[in-house]
Amino acid sequence: MSEENKSAVKRPQVKRGGPMGGGPGYQGGGEKPKNFKKSIGKLIGSMKPYAFSVLIAVLFTAGGTVLAILAPTYVGKLTDQISVSMEIWAEGVLVRPSLPIDMAAVTKFGVILAIFYGCSMLLNYTQSFIMAGVNQGLSKSLRTRISKKINRLPLKYFDGHATGDTLSRVTNDVDTIGQTLNQSFSQLISSVIMLVGVAIAMFVTAWQLALVVVITVPLGLGVMMVVIKFSQKHFKAHQTQLGSLNGQIEETFSGHNVVKAFNAARGAEQDFDETNAKLFKSAKKSQFMSGLMMPIMGFIGNFGYVAVCAVGAVLLVNGTLASIGIISSFFLYVRLFQNPLANLAQAATSLQGAAAAAERVFEFLDEKEQEDESQKPKKLPAVKGAVEFKNVCFGYNPDKIIIKDFSASVKPGQKVAIVGPTGAGKTTMVNLLMRFYELNAGKILIDGVPIDEMRREDVRGLFGMVLQDTWLFEGTIRENIIYAKEGVTDEDVIKACKAANIDFFIRTQPNGYDMHLDDDVNISGGQRQLMTIARAMVQNSPMLILDEATSNVDTRTEQLIQDAMDKITKGRTSFVIAHRLSTIKNADLILVMKDGDVIESGDHESLIKKNGFYAELYNSQFNLEASVA
Repeated sequence: MSEENKSAVKRPQVKRGGPMGGGPGYQGGGEKPKNFKKSIGKLIGSMKPYAFSVLIAVLFTAGGTVLAILAPTYVGKLTDQISVSMEIWAEGVLVRPSLPIDMAAVTKFGVILAIFYGCSMLLNYTQSFIMAGVNQGLSKSLRTRISKKINRLPLKYFDGHATGDTLSRVTNDVDTIGQTLNQSFSQLISSVIMLVGVAIAMFVTAWQLALVVVITVPLGLGVMMVVIKFSQKHFKAHQTQLGSLNGQIEETFSGHNVVKAFNAARGAEQDFDETNAKLFKSAKKSQFMSGLMMPIMGFIGNFGYVAVCAVGAVLLVNGTLASIGIISSFFLYVRLFQNPLANLAQAATSLQGAAAAAERVFEFLDEKEQEDESQKPKKLPAVKGAVEFKNVCFGYNPDKIIIKDFSASVKPGQKVAIVGPTGAGKTTMVNLLMRFYELNAGKILIDGVPIDEMRREDVRGLFGMVLQDTWLFEGTIRENIIYAKEGVTDEDVIKACKAANIDFFIRTQPNGYDMHLDDDVNISGGQRQLMTIARAMVQNSPMLILDEATSNVDTRTEQLIQDAMDKITKGRTSFVIAHRLSTIKNADLILVMKDGDVIESGDHESLIKKNGFYAELYNSQFNLEASVA
């Protein structure tokens, strides 16, 4: 990509927490949402296809919770059956039980409890299974929508947004939404039902003891809020330092050769140690504050048990309580009542994160798309390759026009070279030709048909393209060369690779054309470039675009590539962007650009004779090469 295109692209901001905004320490959607209700509303709207499954899961959650609430009542009855047959001291005299243990009743209550707890477990397991399906279905749906959205967004969107940020929406944010639905949703439903149900059950059983339990709630909530308030800043500092450390590691390892070449390893280690020390301090404080939560809540829970026991004993002696089994039931109620409070706090935090993640996802899905082109049926069945630029005006930013009133006419089969200093608008012209961007004014015509009257995919299908920045995906060499082209035979691949002077190199590799490429495979930049050139040859498109296609190869290989390019461009309209002017001397037409305008045009000989800007560029480059040699 040339400088004029780069200048339009905002520098991606480092996404703390990993190279792509993820990695350790990344809390997808960890910030608070700007509009909680709107985000949750859109998320609920996306769940409409799964409404029946969610309803079943809610009913199963409610059923399991109700059974868990009813169980303590039978624990109390079971206790009463046993206590009737126990030896007790009354006024200093040992009193023998008047009745033997009723094993039939004990067995009955035991069976009922086993059924209750078993059914509760089964219902909770089933709702978890159902919500797991809803979670995966919604995640798949959101990722599919994002994937389709990416293909409908204009390229200028990606110029203004970091790639890592977009990937983070597809991965981390969608995962956060799915995990919240899978965990916090059922937890929220069951906690609310549990809290209300247990409160009703307690007041129905013994309102005096219910009041004792309820009094402990503000105490627990107050302590929890104090801990959260003091720990929040430490957690925030922990995440910030962790993100800084991840970013620092990524930068150091990605630029490992530069670090070594400039003897900066010691400085990098010192920076790492300083950041790591800050991370250690913040992690220690945050984990300590977090560790206080369970002991404190446990203490409050035990305080509740003691209060129930003490007050229950007084009420039992006074005859207010009918039996000791009520007290044993309340021991379970205390636990069942306090757990939902902690679960609700956790669920509320998770929902905040899910809402923030949903906000980012739907913000992306609501981005303005390219216009619908389904009603543009114009195609070029037999492409001749005539290209005309008519008074083209364009700027990446409407306030800053780069291309000003550009006009040029290219005949079929011509080899057109576009030259000029950095920032002149060379790559921009190619981007406009491929309809990566829309014109501010003017027209570009191919065989007399304006390209804005054709679908983008049809326009791009007319061109084979080799960029300065090579791109190979993970897969075999053959798959990389065939890329998106159907019906390509092995003979076609080999022929293209021979023409690109890469066949011999491929055959020397393990498995040859079936060699698997990934980040661990060491392939030079020149070899990657040759593979992309072979890919363009396999595409066999009517027209070609070569953007500094030989920039990463040595002089000898460059000459071989030029010979191959002369063969492949023969009879095809081709556009060649080159800084090394010696490589385009045989071009049929050379367009010399400066500040977005074509200031000279013609072949090499005529432009040299004019002794203008092109001649100045060529001679300065020739003199530089001669001095270097």
